[in-house]
Amino acid sequence: MDTQILIIVFAPLIASIIAGLGNKALGNTIAKSITTGGLFLSAALSWPIFIGFLTGSNTAEVVPVLQWVQSGDMSFDWALRVDALTAVMLVVINSVSALVHLYSWGYMEEDPDQPRFFAYLSLFTFAMLMLVTADNLVQMFFGWEGVGLASYLLIGFWFRKPSAGAAAIKAFVVNRVGDLGFMLGIFGTFLVFQTTSIPEILAASAGMSGSTIGFLGMRLPTMDILCFLLFIGAMGKSAQLGLHTWLPDAMEGPTPVSALIHAATMVTAGVFMVCRLSPMFEAAPIALMIVTIVGAATCFFAATIGTTQWDIKRVIAYSTCSQLGYMFFAAGIGAYGVAMFHLFTHAFFKALLFLGAGSVIHAMHHEQDMRYYGGLRKAIPITFVAMLLGTLAITGLGVYHLGAGFAGFWSKDAILEAAFARGTTTSTVAFWAGVTAALLTSFYSWRLMFLTFWGKPRWIESEHIQHTVHKTPEEAGEDTTGGYHPHESPIAMLIPLVVLSTGAVLAGQVFAPSFIDDASFWAGSIFYNENLIHALHAVPYWVKYSALVVMVLGFIGAYIAYIAKPDIPAKFVSSFGWLHNFVFRKWYFDELYDAIFVKPAFWLGRQFWRLGDIGTIDRFGPNGIAAVVQRGSVAAKTIQSGYLYTYALIMLLGLIAAVTYVLL
Repeated sequence: MDTQILIIVFAPLIASIIAGLGNKALGNTIAKSITTGGLFLSAALSWPIFIGFLTGSNTAEVVPVLQWVQSGDMSFDWALRVDALTAVMLVVINSVSALVHLYSWGYMEEDPDQPRFFAYLSLFTFAMLMLVTADNLVQMFFGWEGVGLASYLLIGFWFRKPSAGAAAIKAFVVNRVGDLGFMLGIFGTFLVFQTTSIPEILAASAGMSGSTIGFLGMRLPTMDILCFLLFIGAMGKSAQLGLHTWLPDAMEGPTPVSALIHAATMVTAGVFMVCRLSPMFEAAPIALMIVTIVGAATCFFAATIGTTQWDIKRVIAYSTCSQLGYMFFAAGIGAYGVAMFHLFTHAFFKALLFLGAGSVIHAMHHEQDMRYYGGLRKAIPITFVAMLLGTLAITGLGVYHLGAGFAGFWSKDAILEAAFARGTTTSTVAFWAGVTAALLTSFYSWRLMFLTFWGKPRWIESEHIQHTVHKTPEEAGEDTTGGYHPHESPIAMLIPLVVLSTGAVLAGQVFAPSFIDDASFWAGSIFYNENLIHALHAVPYWVKYSALVVMVLGFIGAYIAYIAKPDIPAKFVSSFGWLHNFVFRKWYFDELYDAIFVKPAFWLGRQFWRLGDIGTIDRFGPNGIAAVVQRGSVAAKTIQSGYLYTYALIMLLGLIAAVTYVLL
């Protein structure tokens, strides 16, 4: 396995370096072939490792790469840890990334900077692989910051577009807030355990239960403080409530970037970190309660916003935020395997939905407003079927007694059952928040489908499309489409949709027994609570069917509002404008942060500029001493005549002045 894992991790890095340095000298085709080939190689080698852990033929091992740091008593190597948790992430990251690379051949075909784009994609993948194979916290932090850098480069890829640059900066800055907590957590963990080795820390975590540490002038539970600080980092990377504001703006990047960030890389890093350090969190009950509350709140909060957005990518982005909330509150109640199962199934159907949305956008000349879609199911039938399957997966269609359902049915329902089975006040609140979010998820998902694929074609009203095709409705005459006819995407974009559709349909059915019920699969990689798993299977039938019931209710509500009686949304907004504005404006988090943080920061910066730069540095520097020297130089150069007698006269006058000074 040693050579295999080295190729898996470093093939994307080598491909990224070649494509990035070669750039336009290599040409588009060579750069794309190298990076895409590297990812398909990594994906092909990842599946046998994953299957080996499923069947029990593989065991956990650590593959050394090189000695990294040696400083006094502290030393750690750069090593790749491979266990069941790593194997799951390798499959998710490399499979989705490989398909995103292939999809980008069609989506980015007309972009002049394709080698740079593909180099960034491969770099992003390598950074995430470094994170999930980390054997110590410093190596994990290296990958953690690597995905932050790569996301900045990819979100702002179209850097000539001001909104893309602003979104990239916003993502980078918000994540630095979370990363500060993550760094403090790592520092504190090293202070307490005197090591950064993850296996050593996890082995000693149970023994630290009940101990206290000095923090902010108080004595507080050691493990709760450490885990809370680490979780702040997860909140930033995985866009949990409070540090979520960067995620919707990340849609400014190309659609393949959105799929990669939301399905397989950056946003899953926080969930992975909590599950990797699950023995630490098990010794921190207060921190686990915070994880549960934040996850449940995010789950509900993001789902409400998804019901009001018009941008097709933003609807799916908020659904990602909501689904991550499910994963976190699953981890918070101790169902780490179930949380990872939802991460696994979510990767397939969320990548499918984003790439499907990209196919719609491609067909509609990059129009992203769903109000200008309609009736597209006949024009782009393959994309329609793919997004329909993705919608059935995210809404969790499935019937318990039939033992059949789409991917989301198996993982999301297991989370709700585990939350109910846990039986605590916090888990019960999380259960009801999750059920409500499932209702809203069904509503906004089917709203997206109805607005996009049903109803009359509305793109005749889109100024963007009419401008692109150079044909106004008047010029189109009797052509009710305004002269534009949507078209299906190229084969390079459709193949990933077909593959991901298979995952959205079968991933839950095939892998549920291993992820949920097989304790031996997770042995040594995460904390596995067998009692909780037995309890979730024994919950009442009304709990098992609650997600299906609200899924059907959400479908009916969306059908009535957008197909049967399409005037209902306008009437609702007219009657409850205050509520709609509150949700549509994302609960005013951006405005709140702008008032509390952004405007005061700019004011402080202006004061430093006026009083510091201009009032002090410039006054006594360029406008002070430097100005005196400059004026003296101007006066001095007037006596530089070039004549010998002038210099002799000056020397004589200087000599007289010196003698006079000595005598007096």
